[in-house]
Amino acid sequence: MKNDPRSHGLWEHSAPPPPATMPLAGDIEADIAIVGAGYTGLSAALHLASAGVSVVVLEAEEVGFGGSGRNVGLVNAGLWVMPSNVIAGLGPVHGPRILRLLGDAPSVVFDLVAQHGMACEAEHTGTLHCGVGNMGLVSLKERTRQWQRLGAPVRLLDRDETREKVGSRAYAGALLDARAGTIQPLAYARGLAAAALGAGARIHTASPVLSAAQEAGRWRLRTGSGSVRVEKIIVATNAYTKADTATLWPEIRTELIHLPYFNIATVPLDAAQLATVLPKKQGAWDTKNILTSFRLDRAGRLVIGSVGALRGAGQAVHRHWAARALARIYPQLAGIGFESEWFGSIGMTVDDLPRLHRPAENVVSISGYNGRGIAPGTVFGRVLADFTRGVVSESELPLPVTNAVPARARWAREALYEYGSAAAHLVAARF
Repeated sequence: MKNDPRSHGLWEHSAPPPPATMPLAGDIEADIAIVGAGYTGLSAALHLASAGVSVVVLEAEEVGFGGSGRNVGLVNAGLWVMPSNVIAGLGPVHGPRILRLLGDAPSVVFDLVAQHGMACEAEHTGTLHCGVGNMGLVSLKERTRQWQRLGAPVRLLDRDETREKVGSRAYAGALLDARAGTIQPLAYARGLAAAALGAGARIHTASPVLSAAQEAGRWRLRTGSGSVRVEKIIVATNAYTKADTATLWPEIRTELIHLPYFNIATVPLDAAQLATVLPKKQGAWDTKNILTSFRLDRAGRLVIGSVGALRGAGQAVHRHWAARALARIYPQLAGIGFESEWFGSIGMTVDDLPRLHRPAENVVSISGYNGRGIAPGTVFGRVLADFTRGVVSESELPLPVTNAVPARARWAREALYEYGSAAAHLVAARF
């Protein structure tokens, strides 16, 4: 997108075309406006329009331009933090509530894909959280115990089972989560947009919101070529809140710490290689602090990713790391060619939990997915749709409504993520 081959890489090359959209032109009215056409905004638009609500989506760039079009494509259940930490952070009411919601979230994604016939390479075959060494295995044992106590269909694989599922001897064990799977993430975003349009939503791309003001009890959002007058607003810009629009609700950006994440895709594997690499098509990632993720796409490309930005010196560092890491996990793929590479930003919070805010009257925002955007974004969009149309009360929401607190030393933390990951990858997997 925007003539940048490192923005969306393989996903842009292999996704079906987006549905036709145009910039906003003129002054229009609706019941609800949504700012941002990622998973959250598009899911909210689909569920609102399906309920007969007049809804308009305003997107500064294109459908799926932000994290929704750049991520790995793992449709995971829950958050990446332990269930016990979710309950400790959110309390005895919201903690169990969000664990139930997000535990079931992948099924919502795959049901929407099937219901609307989305061509997004959906694979509902589970995911593998791979344990690195004894410490990684201990962590997975505890994670498995906590999820099983909640009734989740997860189980811990031993070293031999892991080798069979992953196709590698690199891991001491793995947590297999049957709830989860993979999709082509940009294709899913475009599928949500097409479904929302089909339900009656209006989506305007290339329409950044420049101002928002209340007029006689309603909001007017202005873009460069038009305006929308609405009763309520859902802000779904998350980590891709733009600097030139952050003055509308700046707290959304100031509480998020950007974590860069890149992906690099190989050329398609041949039949013999595919027989030995993730033979059941599960997506995978490991327990390292600077993690490695890997999964196959429908054409047999292996996509490997980790923390880091493909810019400046980091571009060569991370590319060389990917080649070494891939050869370590799958020696049979040593020397295989890479076809595309891309990166984006993840919105992290200081406690790794998402945030729900009401920054102004009749305005609601949700952000801080901490690397779990696909399934949470989809169900949070549905929740916000129900909340803004009045069928869910604030007391029934899965997150408490809080005031945003700017992250301390945010720029220093972001620099540490980018340059620290480059330094680690410079030496990692060499020995």
